[in-house]
Amino acid sequence: MLHASSTTGNTSVFADYGWTPELDELFAPLAEGGLTPARITRVDRGMCDVLFADPESGELRTVRADIRPVRDPDPANWACTGDWAGIDLTARPMPTVSALLPRSTAVIRKTAGSRSEGQVLAANVDTVLIASSLAAEPDLGRIERFLALAWESGAMPLVALTKADLVDDAEFVKADVEQIAPGVSVVVVSAETGEGIDVLRACMGSSTALLGQSGAGKSTLTNALIGTEVMAVQQTRSVDEKGRHTTTTRELIPLPGGGVVIDTPGLRGVGLFGGEGLAQAFAEIEELAQDCRFHDCGHQSEPGCAVRAAVADGVIAERRWESYEKLQRENEWIASRTDARLAAERLKKWKTITKTHRAMGGSPKK
Repeated sequence: MLHASSTTGNTSVFADYGWTPELDELFAPLAEGGLTPARITRVDRGMCDVLFADPESGELRTVRADIRPVRDPDPANWACTGDWAGIDLTARPMPTVSALLPRSTAVIRKTAGSRSEGQVLAANVDTVLIASSLAAEPDLGRIERFLALAWESGAMPLVALTKADLVDDAEFVKADVEQIAPGVSVVVVSAETGEGIDVLRACMGSSTALLGQSGAGKSTLTNALIGTEVMAVQQTRSVDEKGRHTTTTRELIPLPGGGVVIDTPGLRGVGLFGGEGLAQAFAEIEELAQDCRFHDCGHQSEPGCAVRAAVADGVIAERRWESYEKLQRENEWIASRTDARLAAERLKKWKTITKTHRAMGGSPKK
C-alpha cells in the first residue's frame, strides 16, 4: 500500500535525476498539502509513470498515476516526460498528479497544421542531444531547425553524428556541421563500435533530451549510452540505412553513473515555437547584423547591409542565409498569433496551486 508523505521526504535520492535545492523550496507548499515529490518518466493516454521516493523505505519506486487533474487548455503546459510533480498517493482508484512544478527548461515545437500552439517534448533538461545519421547525406537545414529548437528550450544543444562505422568521411561531415552550429559540440559516434560514446557522455548534462528524425539511430544510441538493450530497435529497411525504431512515447531512462536521458519518437516536422533560439542558432548572422547601417535593416536591398555583403562575399553561405530567412518568416507568423497572456497565466496558476495546498494544512486528500 502507498502512503502519503507530509514532508518533502528524502529528496537526496533524486540527485542523480536532476533534483536541486531550488526544487526543495518550490515543493515545500505542496508537501504541506500532503503531496509527494516525483518525476514523470512516461506519459501515455492520460496516464503517466512517475518515479518517487517511498516515504517509508526511501527507495525509488515507479507508480502509474492519473494526470487529468493537471490538464491545461494550452498543450504547451500539458504534463510531459521530465516534469517534476506533486503526486497524491492516497487518491483512489489510483494515485494522481495533483501539481506540476515550474519548468527550468522545456523543449517545445509548434504543433502540426495551421494552429499556433506548442507541443512540449521534454521538460527540465539541461542538454538537448540532436542525433543525425551519417549513413545518409546530412540535412543541414533540418539540423539548423533542431539547433534553434534546442536553444529556445533554454538547454544546451549537443550534436551526435551517428553510424560512423558505415562511412569513411565522418570528419568532413563533422566540419560541415560545425560550421552551422556555432558554440555547439559536435561528436562523431558509432553505437556499433563504441566510437565517441565516452566523449558524448562527458558532454551531456544531468538530464538530456534526445531528438532526431526516424532512422537517426536514437534508440540504438540510447542503448549504447546505458550499456544495455532497454530500447527496442527495428532493423533498417535497406542499404540507405533509413532505419525505423519502435519508440512511440517519450521515456526517461537513468544512465549508469548518474543522469538521465529522455528518448523521443522520430520527428518528421520541426516547427519552431519562439524566436530567441533562432538568434542563437544563427549567431554569426545576428552578430553581423549589428554592423548594418540601419538598426532596423531587413537585410534585403538596404544600403550598407553587412549581412547581404557577407553573403555576396561568400562569408555566409547562400544556403545558410536562405535557411535563416525561412525560419525567420515562420517565427514571425507564430509571433503574430501567439497570445501574450500565457506567461501571466502560468504564474497565476502556480500561485493558485500553492495557495490551495497551503490551505490544506498538511492533511492529505481522501
